[in-house]
Amino acid sequence: MAGRIKPAVRYHGVATAYEAGDGNGACLFGPSGDMMIAAMNHTDYESAKACGAYVLVRAANGASITVRIVNECPLPCAPGQIDLSQQAFARLAKLSVGRLPITWTLLSPAASGKISIRYKTGSSQYWCGIQAIGHRNPVAALEVRTTKGWRKLHRTDYNYFLSTDGSGCGKAIRLTDIYGERLTIDGIALEPDVAQPTRVQFSRH
Repeated sequence: MAGRIKPAVRYHGVATAYEAGDGNGACLFGPSGDMMIAAMNHTDYESAKACGAYVLVRAANGASITVRIVNECPLPCAPGQIDLSQQAFARLAKLSVGRLPITWTLLSPAASGKISIRYKTGSSQYWCGIQAIGHRNPVAALEVRTTKGWRKLHRTDYNYFLSTDGSGCGKAIRLTDIYGERLTIDGIALEPDVAQPTRVQFSRH
């Protein structure tokens, strides 16, 4: 189920730094209280498949930090490159370094709360966008229950899964992570712009 970013693979690249503001980014998770966040290069961002991934970044000097991917690094970010928040980059080296050689690997962190679900602005029974927030492992697929069974929704670059004809909007949701684990979520109201908590979380690997 994994895309370009696979478990147990070490990636090589460079780290750069950006002003992350309130922590929101292309993944549209919203403001972040934890600024240990980063933007993934366009290639490895892979149409938002990297959104929410936790990666361990290591510098040649031995320093390391874990960051969560919340944004897409604009071109010309090269494959393997991660644009760290300035706060995160400063844990590895001085900001004046500019470009820092790194390696990085996907993590499945020990400490994590429960997943939340959010419907996009404008969602209704006729059209809806659905987003998972706070997942331990990257989400590979999101499905909704319809009268004909489970329907897999298309994922956008801005990290929402769309039902363009309203099929399954407001119904049960099924999430699958890159390890193949499936979680079924019931009882999520079709209420736009509200992060609704669930009682489930993907397993640690």
